[in-house]
Amino acid sequence: MPGLVPGIHVFYTGRLSQDVDGRDKPGHDAQGVIPMSYDLIVIGTGPGGYVAAIRAAQLGLKTAVVEKRKTHGGTCLNIGCIPSKALLHASHMFHDAQHFADMGIGVSAPTLDLKKMLEFKQEGVDGNTKGVEFLLKKNKIDAFIGTARIAAPGQVEVTAEDGSNQVLETKNIVIATGSDVTRLPGIEIDEKVVVSSTGALDLETVPKRLVVIGAGVIGLELGSVWRRLGSEVTVVEYLDRILPGMDGEVAKNFQRILGKQGFAFKLGAKVTKVERTGNGATLTVEPAAGGTPETIEADVVLVAVGRVPYTQGLGLDHVGVQLDNRGRIQTDAHFSTNVTGIYAIGDVIAGPMLAHKAEDEGVAVAEILAGKAGHVNYDVIPSVVYTFPEVASVGKTEEELKAAGIAYNAGKFPFTANGRAKVNRTTDGFVKILADATTDKVLGVHIVGPEAGNLIHEAAIAMEFGASSEDMARTCHAHPTLAEAVKEAALAVEKRAIHM
Repeated sequence: MPGLVPGIHVFYTGRLSQDVDGRDKPGHDAQGVIPMSYDLIVIGTGPGGYVAAIRAAQLGLKTAVVEKRKTHGGTCLNIGCIPSKALLHASHMFHDAQHFADMGIGVSAPTLDLKKMLEFKQEGVDGNTKGVEFLLKKNKIDAFIGTARIAAPGQVEVTAEDGSNQVLETKNIVIATGSDVTRLPGIEIDEKVVVSSTGALDLETVPKRLVVIGAGVIGLELGSVWRRLGSEVTVVEYLDRILPGMDGEVAKNFQRILGKQGFAFKLGAKVTKVERTGNGATLTVEPAAGGTPETIEADVVLVAVGRVPYTQGLGLDHVGVQLDNRGRIQTDAHFSTNVTGIYAIGDVIAGPMLAHKAEDEGVAVAEILAGKAGHVNYDVIPSVVYTFPEVASVGKTEEELKAAGIAYNAGKFPFTANGRAKVNRTTDGFVKILADATTDKVLGVHIVGPEAGNLIHEAAIAMEFGASSEDMARTCHAHPTLAEAVKEAALAVEKRAIHM
């Protein structure tokens, strides 16, 4: 828009009309209302939203974003992926420093300055959120800070912090509002003693006893942070296993590794009550199938039982956008809702709640709106648990293949037999490759071990191109590297691993 500086927004006193060159210019209607007009408005600037906006701008669409936070990046950059990884990195360094003597490095015992560590975390967050702000400006995307409501198809009402309203007109709307933490009935989160993942990123002291409710990715990652810093960590999980949805053999092996690190697990158990007691809390826990309850004392309780789509206040009922029985926005294969001109991506629709899944959907929906063939391959979306060792997977698990009646061959190679892992003393875990028994096409890869989050992308690229296990096995890998374990696992599919 002429004269409009991205990131700085004013209220016009006239309606936008078009100049002879087709560009919008300020104008007045009879009522003196002046909605700004766009090709696309994206609600939410998390990984899905800001990526959708940038790709749309690259393709020539006049684009705006609306963000309720004062900083961009959504949950991921502000209170999720980025700050948690900063603390995982810092706490891992603190843990490693206690074992430098094993490598002949003499240092005094490390001391923890938690305040400084949290500042380190925040510096990383600030750098990333400012980076997104820069990218939006660079791509000439107008950014509006406020709460968005879809007043009608093609109209987005933005309410600023001071209560003032502005109406934006657009040809298309993409909802990318992400997700929120799941609450447990009867358990109040105060972000001091009973915390969500948000509060767990900002504890002022290291809790002596931390109880994590939920053995999913978030609970195990944040549990790892505070375990390394000195907490006694107990994980309570309703199911009889950790990491629901991941390969069963990987989850079982990983639980043993976490047990060696000091984690305690109560599986097949449910928390029925959390009572504040002085500076801590008492949890009542009983078997999921019913039975005698017990109590557990904690200084901090982390509730990490999943996330739910965030759609409150968007006016979806008002415009008739349909939700499914889990509160997710229903979309077709092109991310379109049942209302023409309204689309949705990321955590608010079906599929794994992963930042990179949302990013790929953001690119795809922008390309579709620009008349291109946007597409996401949901069979090749990697998932990573950023503990140490890491856990990573892409494609089908053994359980899924068995349930679908698909015959497969499995090749497995342990890091104990990998030269680089041996010399680095990081030998926990293995690589497992699952390939179609008839075609040898790779159907799934699962890794628990050092650098699993990086190693998994070799498998993802191979699967994207429809590779066989033999293709992976015949690809030359540098020595000595951890990636050689991937090659050996591929060889093991045909029972011809070399270093076993």
